Amino acid sequence: MTTSIQGAASRRHQAAPAVLVLEDGRIFRGRAYGAVGVTFGEAVFSTGMTGYQETLTDPSYHRQVVVMTAPHVGNTGVNDEDPESGRIWVAGYVVRDPARVPSNWRSRRSLDEELRGQGVVGISGVDTRALTRHLRERGAMRVGIFSGPALPADERMLAQVREAPEMTGADLSAEVATDEAYVVPAIGEKKFTVAAVDLGIKGMTPHRMAERGIEVHVLPATATADDVYAVAPDGVFFSNGPGDPATADHAVAVMRAVLERSTPLFGICFGNQILGRALGFGTYKLKYGHRGINQPVQDRTTGKVEVTAHNHGFAVDAPLDRVSETEFGRAEVSHVCLNDNVVEGLHLLDRPAFSVQYHPEAAAGPHDAAYLFDRFVSLMEGQRA
Repeated sequence: MTTSIQGAASRRHQAAPAVLVLEDGRIFRGRAYGAVGVTFGEAVFSTGMTGYQETLTDPSYHRQVVVMTAPHVGNTGVNDEDPESGRIWVAGYVVRDPARVPSNWRSRRSLDEELRGQGVVGISGVDTRALTRHLRERGAMRVGIFSGPALPADERMLAQVREAPEMTGADLSAEVATDEAYVVPAIGEKKFTVAAVDLGIKGMTPHRMAERGIEVHVLPATATADDVYAVAPDGVFFSNGPGDPATADHAVAVMRAVLERSTPLFGICFGNQILGRALGFGTYKLKYGHRGINQPVQDRTTGKVEVTAHNHGFAVDAPLDRVSETEFGRAEVSHVCLNDNVVEGLHLLDRPAFSVQYHPEAAAGPHDAAYLFDRFVSLMEGQRA
């Protein structure tokens, strides 16, 4: 064990130098972690102390460089059971103190090995507390990570960062969604059929529905309303996903078709923003977003406060103080973030449709919001009755 730890520490000490450059010119220096090379994306921070494997494989993080606020990352290694998709989606990874060796009975390899194996460029040894405070004060912004023996001059790195695309205006769902429809069978007796529009869906989400007797037909982001109703659904689900909801005109049109037919509807994260747009509300980019597994949200329909898992940089602009009249009947804000009063859920009063801005599948995260899948089942039961 001593030899292994010393060897890991030695490899980290010998890691190539690395530099993180923000688009406003702030520079952080460290050592390469994961693959050596160059990467660009939007710098965001995640406040979760655990669940890094689910974070890395969440398609919603496509084109984002994730900064971990927890100082020690990688202690439990990487296993083959917890990924939320078939690959790592983050554009880059920033940690302060990577684990020297993994220590968990389920671990199959180290986090550093996994990042290198999938070509994900990262940086370690960074003061992530200072970096997080900078992003909170200045807002999420473009960033580049450069590592290896041929690092360019500082001014050239900054120029490359500023040439990278911004997240505002990015249409990314089709880049992360499935190309072909597939079915997740119900566990036990089949009770319902749900058409799930994949905008960047996580693997645990259809599993949570399958646990409740739902056969889930996962459809590509390009699916039409005809494709949705071809599976004869009892309900329709719109998933999480990356990008700017202002670009998601196709998904909005499909959702409007679902609302017109009063089919029970449930959306999460990106799906919440799509519902907001379908109802006529606007969306906007948050200063630095919500990311992590410890965000407090109040369910205004019950008064209950939940600790929830988040990953969103955009939000719905809907009034908190009144019921709104929409083309599809009355709508209200059902959930709100207690940190900043951001809209975290919508609920239609005259049609069977609701959504939340966070991740109730709890992968990774607390289980406080699991009842939302039961609420979806109740809508389908009511419609059938």
